[in-house]
Amino acid sequence: MATKTEAASIAGSLQRGKACLRCRKRKMRCDGVKPACQQCIRAKKADGCEYDDGKGKTRTQILRETIARLENRIRELEDPEYISPAVTLYDPNLHQRSGSSSSISSAGGTPLSASHSPFASVDSTNSPHDSWTHLPSVPSPSPSPFSPDLYFEEAKVQPPFELALMLLDIYAPHRQQSGLLLHTGRLRESLSLPPSEQRHPVLMNAIYLWACFISRPEPLCQHEEHYLARALEAIGEAIRLGNHALDVIQASCLLSMYFLSNGRMLEGSYHASAAVGLAVQCGLHRGISLDSQSWIPQSADSFDIKPVKDLSESERVLTFWQVFNLDRCWAVVMRRPSMIPDGPDGWNSINTPWPLDIAEYETGQMHQGSSYLTVRSFLNGDVSGGYSTQAARAKATALFYRADEVVSNWDPRVTPSGSLLDDMQTLERAITQFVPSMIPIHQLDAASPENKPAIIVAHTLAQATMIHLYRRFAQSDGVSYAKCLRAAHTCVAIIKHLSEADFTLLEPIISHCWTDAADILMQELNNLETSWPLMNSSDVRNEIGVLLYAVTSLGSRFPLLAEQQNQPWMRPLYMAPSPRPISRDGMDKVQLQQQQQQPSPQRLQQQSYGLPAESPGSRLERSSTCRRVSRTTTQ
Repeated sequence: MATKTEAASIAGSLQRGKACLRCRKRKMRCDGVKPACQQCIRAKKADGCEYDDGKGKTRTQILRETIARLENRIRELEDPEYISPAVTLYDPNLHQRSGSSSSISSAGGTPLSASHSPFASVDSTNSPHDSWTHLPSVPSPSPSPFSPDLYFEEAKVQPPFELALMLLDIYAPHRQQSGLLLHTGRLRESLSLPPSEQRHPVLMNAIYLWACFISRPEPLCQHEEHYLARALEAIGEAIRLGNHALDVIQASCLLSMYFLSNGRMLEGSYHASAAVGLAVQCGLHRGISLDSQSWIPQSADSFDIKPVKDLSESERVLTFWQVFNLDRCWAVVMRRPSMIPDGPDGWNSINTPWPLDIAEYETGQMHQGSSYLTVRSFLNGDVSGGYSTQAARAKATALFYRADEVVSNWDPRVTPSGSLLDDMQTLERAITQFVPSMIPIHQLDAASPENKPAIIVAHTLAQATMIHLYRRFAQSDGVSYAKCLRAAHTCVAIIKHLSEADFTLLEPIISHCWTDAADILMQELNNLETSWPLMNSSDVRNEIGVLLYAVTSLGSRFPLLAEQQNQPWMRPLYMAPSPRPISRDGMDKVQLQQQQQQPSPQRLQQQSYGLPAESPGSRLERSSTCRRVSRTTTQ
C-alpha cells in the first residue's frame, strides 16, 4: 500500500534541484523525503542520502574534492610534467542571492573554474618548480556579465612557502640595486608568521616582481606581469587599511624603479611621486624621536596619519632614504624638481639622521641624539656623522641633485652672479670633503661584496656631480674644463675595478653618470684631433672604450640603458677604422697583448692606483699648446 508521501511523489514530480544527490547522480525518481528518501532506504544507503540546499558543500562533495586533490597531487609527484585539470571555484553565497536552491556545480550547470596554480590553496605543498611553471592568469578587473556579484579572493593569496623563499633568495643580493634598504632576514622570518602578522602583499609582490625581473632571460621572468598586477592591485587595499604605510612606500619605490629600469618613465615617475607624497605625509623626513607624536605635523588634525608603531626605528630611517635616493637622482635624469621639501625651517626640512648599514642595526647600534637640517648642513660643509655605506650613498645623491639645482638657475646669456659662484665653490668644497671619507678608488677591490656596488655608485655620483657643476663653463673656461676632464678620468678608473659579477648588482642610475663622462671624453678627443691630427689619441679612445663596455654590459640587463648604445657619443667609436673587439680595459686584443709583453710605467701605475698615468692637467696643457702651434703655423 502506497503511503501518502509516495502518492504525492507519483502525483507530481519534485521541483528541479530538490532531489537528493544520490538520486540526481543516478537519474532516479526521488520523493524528496528527509532525512532519507525511499530510493536510498530501499538500497540500504540511508546514511548517504544528502540534499544540496545551497548553503554550503555537502560532506560527500567535500570528500570527493579532497580525494581528487590528493590524487592530482600524487600524479604531480610521480610525473613532474603532469598538469592537473581545472579546479572548480565554489561560491556559497551565489544561491542565496539568486534565490535558487540548485547547486552551481550540478549536472545541468556549468562550473566556474580557473587554471591550476600554486595559488589555488594557501596550504599548497607544490614544489617551487611546479609553482612558478603554472602561475594563474591575471583576472580581468571588469565584472562578468553572467555573475556580476561573484568575487574571487585569489588576489590576496600568496605563493607557497617554498616558492616565496626561493624568490626572496633570488632578490636578496639585488636589494640595493632596486633601492630597498631592508633586512631580508626579517622578510624571511615574516613568512612563517600568521597572515595577520606578515608584511602586506603589496610589498611582497613587488619583491617577487623584482625577483622575476632580475632573472631574465630565465623562464621565471615570464611571470613579471603576474606579480606586477598583484602588486598594483594590493596598493589600494593597503592604503585603505591605513596601517601598512611603510609597506606601501617601499613597494611604490620598487615599482617606480621597475618601470624606470624598463624605460616606462611616466609610470615610474607616477609611483615615485606616490612614494614621496606618502612619506612626507607620514613625516618620515622629520626625523625620529622617542615621542611618537613628533611624527605627526601640528596642522594634521584634519588628516591624521598615525605613526607606525609596529616597525623599528631603523626601518623608518632606511625607508626615508630609499625615497630620497629615488626622488633626487631620477629628478636630475627626468629634468624635474625634487618633491621632498628641504627648506631652512624645521617644519619643512629633512631632519632624519643619516642611515646606518644593516649590519650595524643588527648589532644594536642606534642613532644617538636628534638630527637637524641633515642634508643642508652636509652641503654647507658639516662632515660630522654618517660614515656608513648607506650614508655615503645618500650623501652622493644629495650632491648630485644639488649640482643640477645650482646650475639650472644660471642663464648662459647672463654673466654668472656672485651668489652663483659662491654656491658652486661651496658645493665643490663639500665634494672634496666627501670623497676622502669613502674607501679610496684603488682599494675598491678590497671592499666587501655586499657594500662594493653602493660604494661604486657613490664614487661615480660624486664625479658626475663635478661634471654637472662645471660642464656649462667648460667651453670657455680652462679650469672648469680641467675639472670635468679629471672627473671623467676618475669615472673610467672606477669602472676598471668592476668585475662581471659587479655589473649585475649596479643601480641603473650609474649609466647616466657614465654618459656625462663620455661626453667630456668625446670633447677631449675632438680637441686632440682637431688641434694636431698627428697627436696620439689612443689613451682617450681606450677610456671611451671602457665606457662603451660598461654601458653595454649594464644595458643588457636594463632595457632603459640599452637605448644609450645608440647615443651620438658612441658613433665615433663604431666608425673608427678597423674596429676590433674591445676588452674590459677598453683595449683591443693587439694592444692588450703588447701591454702584457712589455708593461710600460704608465700601465704599472694604472694597475697600482687605478688612475691614468698622465694627469688631466698636463693633457689639457698639451692640447692647448698644440692649438697655439697650429695657429702659428697657419699664420
